Amino acid sequence: MAEMSPEAMGEAMGEASADAASSKEVFSTGVAKGRDRLDSAISTSSLKESEIEKLGARSLAEVFRNIPGIRAESGNGEGNNSYSIRGLPLASSGAKYLQFQEDGLPVLEFGDMTVSADTLMRYDLNLAQVEAIRGGSASTFASNSPGGVINLISKTGEVEGGAIQASTGVDYDEKRLDFDYGGRINSTMRFHVGGFYRTGEGPRETGYEAYKGGQLKLNITKEFDTGYIRLTGKWLDDHAPAYVPVPMHATGTNSNPKYESLPNFDISSGTFYSPYVANFVTLDGNNNLAQKNLRDGMHPIVKSIGLESQFDVAGWTITEKFRYADISGEIMQFQPVQIGAASSLAAAFGGAGATLSYATGPNAGQAITNPAGLNGNGLLAMALLQNTKLNALDNMTNDLRATRQWDLGAGTLTTTAGYYKSKQSLNTEWLYILAVSDVRGDGTSALVDITNAGGVLQTQDGVLNYAPARRKYDVDFDVSAPYASLNYHIGKIAVGGSIRYDFGKAQGALYGSELGGGRVGITSYDMNNDGVISIAETQVGVIPLSRPAPVNFEYEYLSYSAGVNYRIAEPLAAFARYSRGGRGAADRVLFTQIVSPTDGKLVDSRAGRDTIKQAEFGLKFRKSEVTLNLTGFWAETSEINQQTVADPNGVLSLHIIARTYSAKGLEFEGGIRRGPFSLTAGATYTDAKILADPLNTAVVGNTPRHQANFIFQATPQVELDMFTVGANFVGTTSSYTQDTNQLKLPGYTVVNAFLQFRPAERIELSLNANNLFSAQGFTEISQPALPASGMVSGRAINGRTISTSLRLSF
Repeated sequence: MAEMSPEAMGEAMGEASADAASSKEVFSTGVAKGRDRLDSAISTSSLKESEIEKLGARSLAEVFRNIPGIRAESGNGEGNNSYSIRGLPLASSGAKYLQFQEDGLPVLEFGDMTVSADTLMRYDLNLAQVEAIRGGSASTFASNSPGGVINLISKTGEVEGGAIQASTGVDYDEKRLDFDYGGRINSTMRFHVGGFYRTGEGPRETGYEAYKGGQLKLNITKEFDTGYIRLTGKWLDDHAPAYVPVPMHATGTNSNPKYESLPNFDISSGTFYSPYVANFVTLDGNNNLAQKNLRDGMHPIVKSIGLESQFDVAGWTITEKFRYADISGEIMQFQPVQIGAASSLAAAFGGAGATLSYATGPNAGQAITNPAGLNGNGLLAMALLQNTKLNALDNMTNDLRATRQWDLGAGTLTTTAGYYKSKQSLNTEWLYILAVSDVRGDGTSALVDITNAGGVLQTQDGVLNYAPARRKYDVDFDVSAPYASLNYHIGKIAVGGSIRYDFGKAQGALYGSELGGGRVGITSYDMNNDGVISIAETQVGVIPLSRPAPVNFEYEYLSYSAGVNYRIAEPLAAFARYSRGGRGAADRVLFTQIVSPTDGKLVDSRAGRDTIKQAEFGLKFRKSEVTLNLTGFWAETSEINQQTVADPNGVLSLHIIARTYSAKGLEFEGGIRRGPFSLTAGATYTDAKILADPLNTAVVGNTPRHQANFIFQATPQVELDMFTVGANFVGTTSSYTQDTNQLKLPGYTVVNAFLQFRPAERIELSLNANNLFSAQGFTEISQPALPASGMVSGRAINGRTISTSLRLSF
């Protein structure tokens, strides 16, 4: 029968509590062949399913922030969060230098597309473990991932049995049911199936059922004497709200600010979502009238099928992984772009003597006679109703590799050759309209109409205009990458190197008036079909479908990595590695001057890829019940990107940046167990700088925005036969809101507590508290400095949420 695969090993290990004293830990992500970590010159981490369930995480971002070196900005909720690693820049949203994978293949080819990959992923009882590699061979064993790879590994039925788990929020509204089961079909076949379904308002106030949907995953494995074939499937159809930046009051100084909630808008639980800000009309991607519902929130629909096989043939191990994912859906969010006194905004858009009235909600048509006292804060928001329609983000990936071990002298030479191929679609529409809303965060906000002194409505049902953004993308990205590696292991020394050459091309069309060339984007249109063109209806955005701009560019880049590992003693190893990796251009360069709207070529070929050079050296210790890993790292990054920048009043604009960054630091990860007590911990110190920026020399020498000097995680726990109790600490020191290095994001520490009680065999009751002490933490503030108004826009982490669950194992 075939040897147990790395995935199966992870599943078996995930069935028990993490043990810092594991005699041999096999790691398989971002490497040529799974091997013991003490014999590998790479920096790796893993989180077992049994440990993840204790964290009380409400999203994947809250799981990933427990990986050393990863800064996960979890404030957006279930998806579209932002991630950086080891000081690599976070110039825009998403995870530009990281790749998120499921079972060894990318979820999206690029980590910072219109929709971030975490929007298309969920963790549930299907998960065996999470593996992460930072730097190193991630550059050469995956495309577009020079910073690292985070891989969700599924259970495959290696361990017989399953579970059903019912969970509910104690102090917030969520009901969830999870299940999984796996085992043998016969002596040569096994399977695993699992998934979840949940409903509820969620951890923030929306006034309606904002979370609704679930996931189903299945795999079947056929084993042979020399290998296996596995068929996989996934269906995800889920709704979740997007928690965008909200207004708050700011006092103090730039270096020591204090952020506070506004009256009737709690920054830790409030949102602009509401049943009264839900239904609106717009023109779709074909310029036809369409009805949209803001309550859909982030709504990914993923249907994927995959085939994985591994066989030993004539001394070679041949591994083939293929997956096709049909990805569609919508992203609906309500993004404030300007906050001001109600009377001031009324005058700005309606002139002197303008009046206000409710456009939606139970008070629709009622005049607002006291704007200064509106909702206790006297504010109005001009906000974008953002509809990003995902017609197709289909992704096809195939990774074929052959590995062989050779006896060479007194050692073993491992050779690997492979070929990677992927195709990534980008067929999306940006359909934005601009509306006026009152400012309250309890799920009852409503749109507001503005009427001028002559009695003429300047808005229509709260909509100021229908033209802020109208774009259509229809582009396909094609990536090909041959790669190879050599590793020679003799005695205590392992020396290895790998190389990869990526060829990428983008072909398709863009539609939008921003592309110039006589492309018209504004017209008059009777949006409500009443036979009258209102003032708001004279500003209707249309997509110039007859005037596309071509996309037709190519890029290529070389990645390589070389390292040496020395097993000083059985429990101790030292390693060093140098790597150069790349990242290809994707949709961030589209609709910019980087791509010519005439021929679709790159104006500067260097904009087709970004390059990272990295070095790392470290020590690894594993003995008895103790593991310790200490790694020093250095990186230099060249990047061309779009960055959203806010002026002191919070008005947002897009800028092109062309920068060089550096980062150096020290990373620690460890674990200890003494009887029933165990502690796992990680910490990362980073010193990052902007080395050059010819477009904005004022920021040279500054620390990149959102980059903290120190981040950490720690999970102490006590585990006995009947119960487990512990806490998870996640923290960060302060960072800057923008690259100008004026206003700061304060540091914070989140405490998540857990209690598991096992009154009988196969029965477990759990209680999890996320952010137990309701710590105030901010992942984003738009303004570069404190404005004179004292009003800023920012994204805060959720306040305390407590959940309980009952699990029955069988």
